[in-house]
Amino acid sequence: MIINSIAYPRAGLVGNPSDGYHGKTIAFTFSNFSAKVVLYQTPRLEILPTTRDVSHFDNIQSLVEDVRINGYYGGIRLLKATIKRFYDYCRTCQIKLDDRNFTLQYQTDIPSRVGMAGSSAIITACLRALMAFYGVHISRPVQANLILSVENCELGIPAGLQDRVAQVYQGVVYMDFNKKLMEEQGYGKYELLSYKQLPPIYLAYRDDMSEGTEIFHNDLRGRFNRGEPDVVQAMEFWANLTDQVKEAILAGEGHERIGPLLNSNFDKRKELYQISKGNLEMVAAARSVGASAKFCGSGGAIVGTYRDEQMYQKLESTLKQLGISVLKPKFVEPSLTM
Repeated sequence: MIINSIAYPRAGLVGNPSDGYHGKTIAFTFSNFSAKVVLYQTPRLEILPTTRDVSHFDNIQSLVEDVRINGYYGGIRLLKATIKRFYDYCRTCQIKLDDRNFTLQYQTDIPSRVGMAGSSAIITACLRALMAFYGVHISRPVQANLILSVENCELGIPAGLQDRVAQVYQGVVYMDFNKKLMEEQGYGKYELLSYKQLPPIYLAYRDDMSEGTEIFHNDLRGRFNRGEPDVVQAMEFWANLTDQVKEAILAGEGHERIGPLLNSNFDKRKELYQISKGNLEMVAAARSVGASAKFCGSGGAIVGTYRDEQMYQKLESTLKQLGISVLKPKFVEPSLTM
């Protein structure tokens, strides 16, 4: 039996980074890139490395470039942590796993460390493969929590639930992480929206801006925990902004209404945190042609709306001159797995 599983990158449309702070967000998955896992039964358990896990290089410059793009760790640690967390979950829930072993390998073309949730996509694909191999059913909200725990608890990566919920549910997802609700049921309120109601959306990214999500979240977490008024108020601002965008989407409103709301999401973030020159340049260039722009995640990639094809062509031409890749997202249908 050969199991093939797949997960997709996500873009935070609005509300991020409030998902880790009892806020609200809307995010969507898209299939222009993907993370894939292949799992099949073998006598011994083995995880096969890919190009992101190499430890041999042509020269010192090659090593430095690999670190810049992929960081100091490849994907194998993600797979090992996912397998361990899955095993711990099954043991806690008294789900007996049979004695079969397997070989597992992943592949991904999701741009690394630019805020598209490439790491959690690998974890999501791995968890889906494990569930299929062992015949274990886990509800979607619990899957998202389990994936987050792989990063938070096993690997010490600071992150919120948005990416994992979006990748488990797929499609366009409205998420409310109300504290009381989270404490009562263990997860938030997740609602699927139709991508057909969205205005025209673009994504843009630059590989030379890659950095880990921890660069942003470590400082913000401490400031939030200390109760800094500006940070606490910003989380409320982003949550309110998310509800405004949701209402606009459901009402069928377009770029003229939703675009300024997305811009204000980024502008509030800029008030709180020092953003690199390259990221500011990317946002400013997109806005210079009339498009809206905000981070997909923690930086390196932006998402926004545009009015029509003429504006998109101007956007693509302007960003291309700066070495920035632009694309129209291919929206993913919601997952049918409950």
